[in-house]
Amino acid sequence: VQLQASGGGLVKSGGSLRLSCVASGSIFAIATMGWYRQAPGKQRELVASSITTGAITDYADSVKGRFTISRDNAKNTVYLQMNNLKPEDTAVYYCSSTVVVSASGAMKNYMGQGTQVTVSS
Repeated sequence: VQLQASGGGLVKSGGSLRLSCVASGSIFAIATMGWYRQAPGKQRELVASSITTGAITDYADSVKGRFTISRDNAKNTVYLQMNNLKPEDTAVYYCSSTVVVSASGAMKNYMGQGTQVTVSS
């Protein structure tokens, strides 16, 4: 299974970006999809997650009200709409997914390559 993220870039404070991540490969079903981020010198943190078909979402307190996670289940794709970006949102953003890989229900966790988000003040 591969996760391909895109959409990062450089934006001014207060601006918006939309990240996308497509899961491909031997996928029986997708249990969860989400986004982590890691800023220089800091630990990786969970930013947002989408559980089951996307009916349940959760966010880090620091992004609540500004970021929105959504899924297109037909396309195995997860999005992260980021509004009112702040310099402290600068980080490498990673897509993650828990994938059901067989009819028996066996699941595996995957994380894609990161995409850089830089917010200038």
